[in-house]
Amino acid sequence: MNGRKAALLILFVLSSPLAFRAQSAESEAVRHPLNVRPTDRLTMQIDEERRVTLSGSRHPLAKPANMIGEVSPVQPLESMVLVLRPDPSQEEALQELLRAQQDPASPYYHQWLSPKAFGERFGISQNDLYQVKVWLEMETQGMKVDEVPLSRRTIVFSGTAGDVETAFHTQMREYSVEGKVHFANATDPEIPQALAGVVRGIVSLHDFRSVPAHVTVPAYTTANGSTFLMPQDWDTIYDVTPLYSQGLDGTGQSIAVVGRQDISLADVATFRTNAGLPNNPANVPQKIFVNGVNPGFTWCDDEEEAALDVDWAGAIAKNASIKFVSAQSGATDGVVLAAQFAVNHNVAPIVSVSYLHCENTLSDGGQSLWGALWSQANAQGQSIFVASGDTGAAGCDAATQKTATQGKSVNAICSTPNSTCVGGTEFNDTYNPGVYWSGTNGTGMSSALSYIPELAWNEDGWSGMLGTASGGGISSFYLRPSWQSGPGVPAGTQRLVPDVAASSAVHDAYVLQVQGKPFYGGGTSAAAPSMASVMAIVLQNAGGTLGNVNPALYTLASQQAAGGPAVFHDSCWSIAGATSEPRTLRWLQVPPA
Repeated sequence: MNGRKAALLILFVLSSPLAFRAQSAESEAVRHPLNVRPTDRLTMQIDEERRVTLSGSRHPLAKPANMIGEVSPVQPLESMVLVLRPDPSQEEALQELLRAQQDPASPYYHQWLSPKAFGERFGISQNDLYQVKVWLEMETQGMKVDEVPLSRRTIVFSGTAGDVETAFHTQMREYSVEGKVHFANATDPEIPQALAGVVRGIVSLHDFRSVPAHVTVPAYTTANGSTFLMPQDWDTIYDVTPLYSQGLDGTGQSIAVVGRQDISLADVATFRTNAGLPNNPANVPQKIFVNGVNPGFTWCDDEEEAALDVDWAGAIAKNASIKFVSAQSGATDGVVLAAQFAVNHNVAPIVSVSYLHCENTLSDGGQSLWGALWSQANAQGQSIFVASGDTGAAGCDAATQKTATQGKSVNAICSTPNSTCVGGTEFNDTYNPGVYWSGTNGTGMSSALSYIPELAWNEDGWSGMLGTASGGGISSFYLRPSWQSGPGVPAGTQRLVPDVAASSAVHDAYVLQVQGKPFYGGGTSAAAPSMASVMAIVLQNAGGTLGNVNPALYTLASQQAAGGPAVFHDSCWSIAGATSEPRTLRWLQVPPA
């Protein structure tokens, strides 16, 4: 299905075990994956004079040309994350468990774990964990351990810049990048050699952040005659409306939306009222601030992102509960901290993330954290939806740039096979909008008349900017999973993204409510929460959680190609978008009764 794009409508077929393919286990270790337990691996005395380097732990923008000075040794560095390393047998057992949980022939089929049970099997041993904590909190290091998540795969800790320099034998410096001052480590950190077997990396020692994936619609596009998406438009276009009469509306389901600032509940209520959505106590989003600290309204782009994500996560599954999990950024991006909380506390069976961190700029520790976190989520039965990005193959460049300069890269938060990476399409309605849109608004301010044919999202930029297009391409981190195969999938050995897609273009922008006013936005960050909202209806129909839905998506595509149920519309196209290969667009529709 991918290296291709797909716009999801409704995934009832995911409720059926026929959507999954069984594979046989190959060894005694993987035949009984839940029998695995961590062993003590820290057997050497911790000698500060014998150290190893945690390579790949510097941000690429923290370079000498950008350096402007030193960081004060007393500057607080909050919420750093030490990423821990399981042993190979644990990792092998985890991969087998994830496979078996999606195999109807396996005794582990849909046998989800709690965060505590996950940590007891796939985290490091209690003894090793204790020794790492003691080392961090030694008088010579000066760190404070804030939290040890139940997964036993990370440690959250805080200290000062001076503590970091002493503990990790690095230098903290200030850098000026695009007019903003950042702090970061100037050299790769070092740790005692004795800890190398259980410590994989650090996230992070800098304040370079992931970026929101939405695109704000320029004011000049909002002239009379423009069309905008409201929830009931989405329902009409993607054939969701008939499901409501069957009682399928997300009742009893919940979605965790990841953010890093506060939201206005009044704005959410206004959006729902205008859209004709239920506005009762069950639909008021629950705010969850990590460590009880409200990050406030820190940045306009984050405020728009939070509003877009929360509004649209509840837009399709109109009776689902939305849980907004937000964290204040410290030395680690608040998006990382919020996502880790959502998984380690099993906040909801569906998690939606609309932030971008390209693979080319992610540290080894960051890569390990996202890969391990989404694996844990899947083992717990959580389904993860992440925006693929909005600048085509140039995942490290901003849409505001006039020229792409950072090379090809994909969003590292969604490139792991354990998340569903959501790309973008655009409606092919420019030349005959009257066929698809009414001249007047109906209920919920809707005006869509029917399904609208879609193309790959690849709009020209405005004012000479880079432009907007569905993010995607080939991962440099992850090998191609066995399930990512089928008609139309290009040959190769690496993971391809995105997996599915929905409307993201700015010419039929999504409506949201911010600071008491309607705003208009597009981007894959609009598609991702919408897909997550659809998944809440799927889980309601399934009567339980589903974990990683990617194997089912690709299996359904292969079954259709072999003459099975026609759950996708196929349309071929070839442009210089996220990758240069021709791709197949597939739209999943509700099978006829």
